[in-house]
Amino acid sequence: MIDIIGVFLLSVIAVLTAWCGFQASKWGGEMSIAFSQASAARIQAANAEGEARSARAFDLTIYAAYVEARGDGNVQLAEYISERFTPEFQVAYDAWVADGEVENGPFARVEYVPEGTTEAEDFSALADRKFEEALENNQRGDDYSLLTVLFALVLFLTAMSQRELTPWVGRTLLGLAIVVAVIGLIILTTFPIRI
Repeated sequence: MIDIIGVFLLSVIAVLTAWCGFQASKWGGEMSIAFSQASAARIQAANAEGEARSARAFDLTIYAAYVEARGDGNVQLAEYISERFTPEFQVAYDAWVADGEVENGPFARVEYVPEGTTEAEDFSALADRKFEEALENNQRGDDYSLLTVLFALVLFLTAMSQRELTPWVGRTLLGLAIVVAVIGLIILTTFPIRI
């Protein structure tokens, strides 16, 4: 009877060990994909931030020319330049003027959101989420790898119980293998599966 239980346990645990190895590999792949997506989102965030910096520089150049024209009293030139304000800057400028030009300039207004700023924030948030997802997937793969080691211990104990030992040692090793196998199975049921 002990031999039959040992063979059955070896067969089941061998399959579970292979399953854990497969799952560890799948979660490792998911981790790589999420890290790649995080990197791509970081690149897109950097590109959008570069676009926003360029838009800020353009708005600053136009605004500096506008302030200079106003300072020189050249109203016609100031009006000509103000017609070149970008829509994003125009909103902030109008709000700044409406509030009595209290801040240091329209660039200090919350309404000033140059083109690319929102996209940069969105891509950066996506990169953060994908990075966290990658770390989570890495942990899942590690959990399955650790469970593989646990099941390898069951295989070892079961194989040792099949050796020609005194009967109580063989039964003890097999009993210990069964206990470890049950613990491993319980842990396995708590892990997510990726097919």
